[in-house]
Amino acid sequence: MLTKPEIFMITNSYIGVSGGYLGDFSYRTHEEFYPYFCDLNITPAGYEGTTRQKFLAILENSDEPTQSKILKGVLKKYPIDFFPEDVRQIKQKVANDINDLIRRLDGVKGVNHEQLIITNETVERAIQDTKILIEKNGATSGVDRIHTALHGYLKEVCKQDGIALANDDNLTQIFKKLKANHPKLQLGGPRQNDIDQIISSFSNTLDKLNPIRNKASLSHPNEELLEDDEAMFVVNSAQTVLNYLNRKFKK
Repeated sequence: MLTKPEIFMITNSYIGVSGGYLGDFSYRTHEEFYPYFCDLNITPAGYEGTTRQKFLAILENSDEPTQSKILKGVLKKYPIDFFPEDVRQIKQKVANDINDLIRRLDGVKGVNHEQLIITNETVERAIQDTKILIEKNGATSGVDRIHTALHGYLKEVCKQDGIALANDDNLTQIFKKLKANHPKLQLGGPRQNDIDQIISSFSNTLDKLNPIRNKASLSHPNEELLEDDEAMFVVNSAQTVLNYLNRKFKK
């Protein structure tokens, strides 16, 4: 979802506001804007206030797909050459920011988070932080928090099942101890050897989460950060492990 500062950037810094009104919108052209430029069935007449107030209310209260369509409509109605030449460079920078917002709103959703059977306050807080940070700032901002969520979850499972851990055990070490000692991870089944190989592969994946979190996320003031696609891949990998273990421990 768009934040209030982002919405005001679109109205004030890009479209422009004068005397409380938005750009060159009249009440009629604002009505026409949504079906013509956005392919949306929205009726501004149902909202109170000026065209600016109506636009703000509609954009703020819309879901992500609708917000994305409205932003695309704004760029279509107000291309860079619509503005006076002396402000086009500034408008182009804002348009680039709007395109970034569109990509975020249209972004591929991550692996669904299932309700955890075994959890604690730290784990739940980290999971919620992950969702909020990804939504507002992109997947790179969520890498540290999903690492914390998975680390905390594995420690809590071991604690509840009496599996001894060292104070400095990292994510990979805890996962290996859990796999070796938890009874629900010892059960055999069809193609168990193949499943064990997949689990071992995920163990190797977890081993890489530690340096990624420490060297390429916002957990520290790192100069080089993961790109958004790679960051979402990391988040999805950690969430997949969480979901798998959660289902095993439900039984």
